[in-house]
Amino acid sequence: MVQAFPVEVLLGIYLGVLTGMFPALVAWGLGFIVRYFTGVSIPAFGVVVLALALAGINGGLLALSDPAVTESGFRIVVALLVVLMLSLYAHAKGDKMGAEFPKRLSFKRLRERTLSSDVVELVGSRGEVTVEVVGEVIDMEGYPPVSEATRTAIKNGEWRFPADVPISELESRFVERLKTELDLVDASVRIDERGKATVIAAPPLSGVSKRVPAGHRAVSIDALVPTGLARGDEVLVLSEDLAVGGTVIAARSGKKEENAVPDGGTTGGDAPPAPVAAPTATGGEGRITVAVPRSDAEKLLGIQRGTVVVTARGTRREFELISLLRRAGKRFRKLTVRPDSDLDGVTLAALNVREVHDVAVLAVKRPGGWEVAPRGDTELLAGDDLFVVGKRDALNGFEEVVA
Repeated sequence: MVQAFPVEVLLGIYLGVLTGMFPALVAWGLGFIVRYFTGVSIPAFGVVVLALALAGINGGLLALSDPAVTESGFRIVVALLVVLMLSLYAHAKGDKMGAEFPKRLSFKRLRERTLSSDVVELVGSRGEVTVEVVGEVIDMEGYPPVSEATRTAIKNGEWRFPADVPISELESRFVERLKTELDLVDASVRIDERGKATVIAAPPLSGVSKRVPAGHRAVSIDALVPTGLARGDEVLVLSEDLAVGGTVIAARSGKKEENAVPDGGTTGGDAPPAPVAAPTATGGEGRITVAVPRSDAEKLLGIQRGTVVVTARGTRREFELISLLRRAGKRFRKLTVRPDSDLDGVTLAALNVREVHDVAVLAVKRPGGWEVAPRGDTELLAGDDLFVVGKRDALNGFEEVVA
């Protein structure tokens, strides 16, 4: 029975939606898959033909169960128009998604995402972010528990970093700061896009033995400790005709509790010392422990008191170079040639990294040694570590080629 015109239109739309959902889904899938893998769009005419064929099958099945569906030709025309519009719209969306979807989505690329712009603080001409440690600091398995003082220092510390680096690099920098400033043996950090960090930490090891290089000995002597002396400074210990050079491991001057460069041990009692960031000595009468070559250790043991002179390390031009490159938007990255990489067995001249990838290979590290400023005939081999400089986007692209 033929219904009134408005009712026929509504029934046609209903029939079109009912029979057009599956053709629309197929049209979206074909548009996405073909565009993603081939970069070519399917012609709209092909989508229309396929959609009509699928809709005809669906409509025929409906007519078998209810012959009244096909009583009105106008209703069928409206349904076909609805099917065509749904299919063409779905195909256009699938084609667009196939063109914009990342071609190589991997966990590593996801880890290179940056922080949300909502948490970035504008400081001067650049953005910085304060990473907040959330939850409890977790003890690292296989190590003793972390002291409450160290937990408090981690939780309440002001951890500020540049905001324009990937989250994976932020995590690496956070770990290095924890090891350097709090003297942790090991640490693991996970940071989300909101700048919230979860920290797993291992406590500092007791004693100074871990600071003494191979072939050296630690010797403590009484001396007038220079103001500002810090662990790692190079000093010259003088006494009469003796002059021995060494590296500061620990120093104490003035009051023991307040003016100390800690050595990782305890100050007495059951409670460990509170972690101190970048500790230095305030100067005055005290005691200094230095790491010296084994042959010089016995000489220092024979003196009662020495004179400590801090030696200059000179200007580190390499840091100035790194700063200039960073100001120019350049970054450093270490990449390893994998056994299945296309670079295995290819020379730098054939690769033409400067022209093709807009990066420069500064050095190649191999088991046999380093090759700085490699020549064009240098053949890259599996296992080689490449130290590359370039802009971040160029480095990301070259990293995919290396991997």
